[in-house]
Amino acid sequence: MGKAAYGWMIMKDDNIPGTVVRTSTIPEELGRLVYLLTDKTGTLTQNEMIFKRLHLGTVSYGTDTMDEIQSHIISSYSQMHSQSSGNSTSSTPSRKTQSSAPKVRKSVSSRIHEAVKAIALCHNVTPVYESRTGVTAETEYAEVDQDFSDENRTYQASSPDEDESTGEITFYMKGADVAMSTIVQYNDWLEEECGNMAREGLRTLVVAKKSLTEEQYQDFENRYNQAKLSIHDRALKVAAVVESLEREMELLCLTGVEDQLQTDVRPTLEMLRNAGIKIWMLTGDKLETATCIAKSSHLVSRTQDVHIFRPVTNRGEAHLELNAFRRKHDCALVISGDSLEVCLKYYEHEFVELACQCPAVVCCRCSPTQKAHIVKLLQHHTGKRTCAIGDGGNDVSMIQAADCGIGIEGKEGKQASLAADFSITQFKHIGRLLMVHGRNSYKRSAALGQFVMHRGLIISTMQCTAHGSILSNLVMLSFKMCCLLFFKAVFSSVFYFASVPLYQGFLMVGYATIYTMFPVFSLVLDQDVKPEMALLYPELYKDLTKGRSLSFKTFFIWVLISIYQGGILMYGALLLFESEFVHVVAISFTALILTELLMVALTIRTWHWLMVVAEFLSLGCYVASLAFLNEYFGIGRVSFGAFLDVAFITTVTFLWKVSAITVVSCLPLYILKYLKRKFSPPSYSKLTS
Repeated sequence: MGKAAYGWMIMKDDNIPGTVVRTSTIPEELGRLVYLLTDKTGTLTQNEMIFKRLHLGTVSYGTDTMDEIQSHIISSYSQMHSQSSGNSTSSTPSRKTQSSAPKVRKSVSSRIHEAVKAIALCHNVTPVYESRTGVTAETEYAEVDQDFSDENRTYQASSPDEDESTGEITFYMKGADVAMSTIVQYNDWLEEECGNMAREGLRTLVVAKKSLTEEQYQDFENRYNQAKLSIHDRALKVAAVVESLEREMELLCLTGVEDQLQTDVRPTLEMLRNAGIKIWMLTGDKLETATCIAKSSHLVSRTQDVHIFRPVTNRGEAHLELNAFRRKHDCALVISGDSLEVCLKYYEHEFVELACQCPAVVCCRCSPTQKAHIVKLLQHHTGKRTCAIGDGGNDVSMIQAADCGIGIEGKEGKQASLAADFSITQFKHIGRLLMVHGRNSYKRSAALGQFVMHRGLIISTMQCTAHGSILSNLVMLSFKMCCLLFFKAVFSSVFYFASVPLYQGFLMVGYATIYTMFPVFSLVLDQDVKPEMALLYPELYKDLTKGRSLSFKTFFIWVLISIYQGGILMYGALLLFESEFVHVVAISFTALILTELLMVALTIRTWHWLMVVAEFLSLGCYVASLAFLNEYFGIGRVSFGAFLDVAFITTVTFLWKVSAITVVSCLPLYILKYLKRKFSPPSYSKLTS
């Protein structure tokens, strides 16, 4: 019932609308997460590209100066139109004459015109994979379970163009700065400007061109067609022919585009990082894209270095690269899927140990199988709880392998959302889901487990038969044995070890239900920190991952408390009521009910009006039941014939002696709680004072 209440509270939270709890048995797992593995496209970003920057080497244009680009293009086309109309009567000069003409410095308008024309013509970068039969080619997206090696992949990032007015053939090409820096002619600004844009979180593309004569183009076309007709090593031969053109190209411009992040992704990632949660981004995109998104989303903070794991293909290279990475400190790791496979094959333990020390890890070119494998590796080597979040069908295996799976309803459908334990609509909702609901669910489950343990045999048996956690089952079974042995020994010794039950019939049922159920269940409303404070100080989440709220230590503490209070209640009744020994059931049971109510009050950290109602309602139910349950308050009614003496329980003597027993059983615990808060206060005490 408690876990169902947690799920209902999560779905009714107006601050995270659209959240659905699909698995109500693990809400407390949200409060003990150490590793968060997230997808990129559609999870952190909106998968929408927006043009932000155009750099020509000597001048840069941003979103606020796009009108200047428009005016330059209009001016350039106006000049071209006037020149074409003026030269309409004259013959077109030969290509040989054009090539021998002296080079002049181009104006800004002409450079912008060439750059925009190149961007318009060379507008897509699509990976093309050869089919397994080798007959046809099919286009695959970046995040499918495919072989991402360079031998099986080519890029359609080029476009030939022939100007009908001049007859000039131009080869356009664009690509990442890492690849294009060795293709374009020497320049002194490309690397610097790429770094500046990357620091702004922009994804960069370099655009270049190469003018071809008729003879050069015909030679290329012949060699290209011959390579395509080859039977052996066709892909390598085609790549070699294309590579012959990709030399000494003229650099036109550098563009910066932004794959827009979802709302409040940056503060959410910063909150999770401050909470001690280590974030791993697993994506199928290329290394440069993944690195840019990691920087723009602040997955990697500005003060941290980024170590890009070099591509490795064998054991020796992996060993050298791991040694180089071992020398780095407080450094984020970026590694490709191929290199990851090699490292895990030869140095699995060493790699996982080093990666777990990193503040952030980015794995690019990851297949769905690799994503799930990484989750299982973290669970096996660290023993910590993991959470996986994604939005597409390729994230389902990762979500199902994690201890806690979260799906986002995005543009790629609801496959991840339906397969996950929790479904949210935006990534920013994960902050409140973990910091507030995860904390409350774990703390409340710990308190409920301890009180179920403290209440006794019947509730313990009920909890053991329920689908609880292994630790809860162990706690309940152990306490059941302790209660049976202790009370049987004490009570049986009083009656010379005769087989006489202490509480009979409805008293046992009422104790586990109507007399103590409402106060204990009201603990689902308790909270140690207000939601605003939990979000403002995410560092408080670190204490939850240590598991101190419900551990073997707390189990033994509550066992000792139960033994102490049981002994006080039993022997106190024997010492103070020796002359009225036949009323020991009424005496001890009344003190037991009061003790349980006071122990609930001792545990509550933030009072709710329903908690007060539950306390008085349970006490009122017990007092009202005395009128028709008088036959149960005798010691062995058949043997002794003792019934409830209403006149006796209304006397001052009965009341002060029951109060004395209750105070002796509870007062030391209140004193210990005060001393603990005084000399060893919890981390949140200063925030709540």
